[in-house]
Amino acid sequence: MFTGLIEEMGSVLRIERGDPLRMCIRANRIWQDLVPGSSIAVDGACLTVTGLCDSSFVVEISPETVRSTHLGQLRPGQLVNLERPLRVGDRLGGHWVSGHVDGVGFIELKRPSGSFYLFAFSIPPSLAEYLVPKGSIAVDGISLTVVEVERQRFTVQVIPYTYRHTTLGIKRVGDPVNLEADLLAKYAKRLLQLAVGGGREILNQEFLVRHGFFHPYRQSSDTVE
Repeated sequence: MFTGLIEEMGSVLRIERGDPLRMCIRANRIWQDLVPGSSIAVDGACLTVTGLCDSSFVVEISPETVRSTHLGQLRPGQLVNLERPLRVGDRLGGHWVSGHVDGVGFIELKRPSGSFYLFAFSIPPSLAEYLVPKGSIAVDGISLTVVEVERQRFTVQVIPYTYRHTTLGIKRVGDPVNLEADLLAKYAKRLLQLAVGGGREILNQEFLVRHGFFHPYRQSSDTVE
């Protein structure tokens, strides 16, 4: 489990493409705390450390992770966001981030907005239902607050510190980003599905009317005009 607070940016040193894909990443600080078997979030994807060398570590990436993230598109020299797992007793400064990426979006807008930076990201249709204004989302592992939600995209405002200390500062319009919806929102949806007929019904106005929770307005026949 992670918090979405990036500890440092690492640099991809080399990539061995195969099954699994192997990637060696240089980290200036956090590599000293890693051992084979450790978990590490790389651009928001939870991976397992399989080896260590001087100031760097190796991870193996499964075909499923390659399919559902943009990690397979990385090249040597590119920077990635790194975060070690949350320890019991640590402060939860961001939000609950599992490291299980839900899909890939793309940067549609990036521009200064006062002292902040405004970003707009496209979002897969399957994730749009989990987003609400002021809700949380992980973008390349970064815990961010949603400003506005549209049908196929959402916006965030990024503070200067986050802009400088994560890959958002170097990414460009059109670049892919890993997205993970709020874990609590996903559980809430699942529980509601089970509560309304074992997932066979949808919780909407029609359901509320049918079960007596909501009565649609009916115009009286004796209304005086």
